[in-house]
Amino acid sequence: MLTDYEIIRKKTIVQKLVPYIEFIILLIIIQAFIAVFLTATEEDDAIRFRLLAHSDTPADQQIKIGIQREIQPLIENAVNKSYSKRELGDNLAALESEILEIANAMSNGATISLERKEALFPPKRSGLFISPQATYDSYILTIGSGRGDNWWCAMFPKICFPDKKEEEEEKVTFFVWEWIKGLFA
Repeated sequence: MLTDYEIIRKKTIVQKLVPYIEFIILLIIIQAFIAVFLTATEEDDAIRFRLLAHSDTPADQQIKIGIQREIQPLIENAVNKSYSKRELGDNLAALESEILEIANAMSNGATISLERKEALFPPKRSGLFISPQATYDSYILTIGSGRGDNWWCAMFPKICFPDKKEEEEEKVTFFVWEWIKGLFA
């Protein structure tokens, strides 16, 4: 009878990497769940504000930006004093004449219109929150023909007026990728 002997096999590179690959896949799955389930959702009762310039010319865009800068404190004040959509709507309705007066003074003779209606807004990303393209209750301030580039915002949350910190573009990093690079660095 032959004696038994132990067969020793060396682990291949693939067999050594399998636990690391499984760990990376697990981290990716966890990150996906966090992104899906812990992201903020916008209130359905948000009132948005849209400012439409007359055209894309630099002069018309400057008029639009100037009007936006002048009415921004009024809108922020109305938002800060409001605790519900109804209260916000009342506060903004009280500001309509003042907003129109400011816009008319800065429009260089272009016609100005301000109306509250359901309007289509494109998708917008703000941090982790993504507002989908949909029709929203909104105020539309149109300068002249309103065919220029648009400026829009939601008043809940304050997508319109980001803090100075948010204006700076942050470098996007993924912790899994940084961890992998750290292993091989």
